[in-house]
Amino acid sequence: MKIINEELLEKERIVKFHAGISKRILIKSDNLGFGFTKTTIFPEHGKVMQHYKHHLEACYCIQGKAILSNEDGMEYFIEPGVTYVLDQNDKHWFEALEETVLLCIWNPPLHGKEIHRKDGSYSLDGSNDND
Repeated sequence: MKIINEELLEKERIVKFHAGISKRILIKSDNLGFGFTKTTIFPEHGKVMQHYKHHLEACYCIQGKAILSNEDGMEYFIEPGVTYVLDQNDKHWFEALEETVLLCIWNPPLHGKEIHRKDGSYSLDGSNDND
């Protein structure tokens, strides 16, 4: 059994990135086969591109309002109670209209300190290299 208090997360599990803050609640070293994050995206960062070429991600919105769009120009309104699922082919743009909080499941799990690389992805090995 594992109990995790968000307020007591180690500093190594709280990552500031180009659009907000990601709390890495479950990571690869927890050995569960998936990762779990609580991500807050701030509206002042505008529309940001992401493309998780090495990961699957499912996000459940618990707070805020946002617009998710894809390469085909489709737009989806994100608000509390909405879940969206991304695979490795889903290059997407996220625009928080107000502070937006997402609970996210990752496969494979993140290592913990990843930040988005130039192409919008995370590496598989946890490095922040841009290759």
